[in-house]
Amino acid sequence: MLVNRLLEAYEHAGHVTAVDDTFRSLTYKQVTALAGVMRDVIDRRTTGDRVGILLPASGAFAATFFGAQWAGRVPIPLNLLLNAEELQTIIADAGIESVLTIRHFEKTAGEISAKPLFLEDLSLRRRALFKLLGRPAKAPATQADDVAVILYTSGTTAKPKGVQLTYGNLVSNCLDAQQALASALDGENRFLNVLPPFHVFGLTACVLLPVFLKATVYALPRFHAVEVVKTIAAKGVTLMVAIPSMYAAILKLKSVSRETFKTVRIAMSGGEPLPEAVARGFEDRFGVKIRQGYGLTETSPVLSVCTLEATKDGTVGRPIPNVEVRIAGSDGAALGAGADGEILVRGPGVMKGYFRNPEETSRVIDKEGWFHTGDMGRLDEDGYLTITGRLKEMLIVSGENVYPREIEAVLEQHPAVLQAAVIGVPDESRGEVPAAFVLCAEGKAPTETELRNFARQSLGGFKVPRQIRISHELPVGPTGKILKRRLRELL
Repeated sequence: MLVNRLLEAYEHAGHVTAVDDTFRSLTYKQVTALAGVMRDVIDRRTTGDRVGILLPASGAFAATFFGAQWAGRVPIPLNLLLNAEELQTIIADAGIESVLTIRHFEKTAGEISAKPLFLEDLSLRRRALFKLLGRPAKAPATQADDVAVILYTSGTTAKPKGVQLTYGNLVSNCLDAQQALASALDGENRFLNVLPPFHVFGLTACVLLPVFLKATVYALPRFHAVEVVKTIAAKGVTLMVAIPSMYAAILKLKSVSRETFKTVRIAMSGGEPLPEAVARGFEDRFGVKIRQGYGLTETSPVLSVCTLEATKDGTVGRPIPNVEVRIAGSDGAALGAGADGEILVRGPGVMKGYFRNPEETSRVIDKEGWFHTGDMGRLDEDGYLTITGRLKEMLIVSGENVYPREIEAVLEQHPAVLQAAVIGVPDESRGEVPAAFVLCAEGKAPTETELRNFARQSLGGFKVPRQIRISHELPVGPTGKILKRRLRELL
């Protein structure tokens, strides 16, 4: 199904640039030829049903990913930032026998049990030239329920779980997201890809969706704010997909002007809440309104999105076509508009299940097909979804439920604050109390008392953080999410 989409691009947009990375620029014909080479390599030199891919965002990743599916295998993109011990946990769980990678990761590859195949040793360019002389092989027959990829969750709070996404999951999510964003995708599309391909946001939005659109992707192997704005200006990027911390880093650059973003039709944000100060600053300085979306690895990922026609500040938009969203109380009953509860979702993008983990699968997907996200939120009367926190992060202060995201949102309204993170700390009299870490804009230095008084204007006294740490940097994981367990260590 996905290889067929690549072959369609080969037929109808063969000379269009598919991926332009820091090493080379490849047309759709060249990516297809390279994917055909990788198909042969994987077919002849690897064993097992699943293969690991340890590569950054690039034309090589796209070709290897499609090549693995073309060979009838299940690709497993691996987190580039994990150490060998962490990778080995995933490799053992998934039963990976071979990993396709590059010499940059040679040390790590030498410390894991899977056999490494280094792309530099495979004479890819010469082989791809031969492939270009002939017609590509047919795509393998696949069913909608066949597993297309296994993505491992980051494991910041528990052992990583392998999320099995099917061909049906990924195809439907691309098509439904494309329909939701139709006006922003009308015309020639040039994507900026700064997201890691081992993360579902980067894989679906910046590797798969562009193939459906026969679009060009400008891929950067790692995020660097200066390189990002140079690429946007030089390549005329029309669609930008990033996480809030990336937008915050760009906002700190002094030499960037509105002219840099003149071609950007839409800038999407996901992965974590978008601070109001970042959204406001981006629009004021660059004339670009950042649109939020929401999704999870287990949902392929897109569930809702703000579009050019339908955006409401502070929300993550309305559900995309074919996706149902329900807000449930602690008893599982559906709640009405404006009520806070757990976000439950149902639709064609919901995963097949966790790999070799039926117990956990049945815990999060109920008998009616609703996936229990663990996120807290509310739907308003117009159907817009607001994320209010994580169920597991809920604090109980003197018997009262307190959601960290509510406190973070208030602190982020302060003009000096770019981003906030709130955790609970033990307290003898109250059980636990909130503590906050804030990332301030360059040149801004509010006092702890000032921020506490600011929060008190909008929050009940029991919700006001007892400690506020002002920081120049917050610890983040490989996908840019703030690592709250690390914040606890700092306290």
